[in-house]
Amino acid sequence: MKSKSILGMALIWAAAYPAHACTNFIVGKSASADGSVIVSYSADSYGNFGTLYHFAAGQHDKDAMRDIYEWDTGKYLGKIKEAAQTYNVIGNMNEFQVTIGETTWGGRQELADPQGVMDYGSLIYVTLQRAHNAKEAIKIMTDLVKEYGYHSEGESFSIADPDEAWILEMIGKGPGSRGAVWVAVRIPDDCVAAHANQSRIHKFDMDDKENCLYSPDVISFAREKGYFDGLNKDFSFADAYNPLDWGGLRYCEARVWSFYNMFNRSIGEKYLPYIQGESAEPLPLYIHAEKKLSVRDIQHAMRDHYEGTPLDFTQDVAAGPYHMPYRLSPLTFKVDDQDYFNERPISTQQPAWTFVAQMRANLPDAIGGVLWFGNDDANMIAYTPVYCCTTRAPECYAGKNADCVTFSFDNAFWVCNWVADMIIPRYDLMIGDLRKVQNKLEDAFFDQQPGIETAAKEMYDKDPAQAKAFLTDYTNMAAQNMMKEWNELAKYLIVKYNDGAVKKTNPDGSLLRPEQGSSAPLTRPGYPDDFKRKLIRETGDRFKVREIKKED
Repeated sequence: MKSKSILGMALIWAAAYPAHACTNFIVGKSASADGSVIVSYSADSYGNFGTLYHFAAGQHDKDAMRDIYEWDTGKYLGKIKEAAQTYNVIGNMNEFQVTIGETTWGGRQELADPQGVMDYGSLIYVTLQRAHNAKEAIKIMTDLVKEYGYHSEGESFSIADPDEAWILEMIGKGPGSRGAVWVAVRIPDDCVAAHANQSRIHKFDMDDKENCLYSPDVISFAREKGYFDGLNKDFSFADAYNPLDWGGLRYCEARVWSFYNMFNRSIGEKYLPYIQGESAEPLPLYIHAEKKLSVRDIQHAMRDHYEGTPLDFTQDVAAGPYHMPYRLSPLTFKVDDQDYFNERPISTQQPAWTFVAQMRANLPDAIGGVLWFGNDDANMIAYTPVYCCTTRAPECYAGKNADCVTFSFDNAFWVCNWVADMIIPRYDLMIGDLRKVQNKLEDAFFDQQPGIETAAKEMYDKDPAQAKAFLTDYTNMAAQNMMKEWNELAKYLIVKYNDGAVKKTNPDGSLLRPEQGSSAPLTRPGYPDDFKRKLIRETGDRFKVREIKKED
């Protein structure tokens, strides 16, 4: 399908664009550099205040009930039976290293069930409190929606533990209907995968009971609704329940393509026509990377804006003088009755929080599971280690004395957004200063990791509770250290770049003081040469310096 023929769909799709436009990457244990299973997530949602959730382990009476509130809105949805035993959960990882992420794709609007009790967010956090492993998590999630109904739209879930990773895709069956149609596929250990607000599971092997699970009516329901009328072997979950349009292609599948392109150039070249709307062959659900990937590789991948690819948008006029890799929403706009769009990369300005989950089978769960966490855009934060045994969320991540309309210098969401919003308009000029602090912190955390974990393992062998307390303290210390550095960075940036000039610095990066007086040594760099040429092409001779006429 040619891009021109489907461009007109953009505005229609944008009207139904999910509030949480997220991105997930998955790395199998044999595809990672250290044998860990890795899952990343970015909770992209304008206006959403980001916190690090904590649910303490607990025991409950047999008749106990649990209230369910919709994760996005806080609306009360109903009650469910509480589990007799619930487990410690920090962020999106539980004490057994089980991790769940998601991306919303909406799908067929008539299949939404406003009467359902389990929304996608509640499914995640209720399941994390109950599951020992990924496969059990899939059963818990699908059983919950079968019993209580599914309140949300179409959804892709990343579900992983130290041994395996799955993608579960689910959509409801319409108003008043219990349950959902769904399919789950295990990602091979030596492969990587991704999903980004577009259903990714097409054909699946219904005979492979070890690596493919599905609801018994996943095909028959599609036939009943008129979404599919072919042979079972040709059934595509994505085509039936989330037909592709321009938005799903360019805003969503393009992010998956970019991830694949980073680590397998031949796949990137092969499927470039697809994400440009010139080929109908969809991206594979998973691929082999050209090298084994580390946690750092995935952190860097979460910072991508299509740089160096045909989708790079850092050189056009909207990038401004300093090649800003961000665009204002909405994704589509109209000029003289013609529809246009902005690129939607992996990294955007609006995330509430982001994580890269590291799950390792060669260590006790308390030590093996690390949720590398940060508030705001992955590109603009330093990920800090949060161990899955943590029983106390760091204050800077917990939302204390801050909310969606209340700023606090002690809150990571607001301080990280403050720094980012200073840098974005003058991106090329200022991003290097952030990179120095970001790299210093992340390098230190990774350098410290072996020593911290060796000490924790020695404690764990004697007293697991002591090891968990130690890792909880380290998690809190790392986060607060990041906050100290980020507050200092904010003050440094406002001083160095005040009023569009740039203060001179010493070789160590500290600001150069004047030998005398109160005027700081500075430079006035003005606009970059490429922008000046764009300006002159736009304005012609308007700003040309000319000699003035003089009287004879």
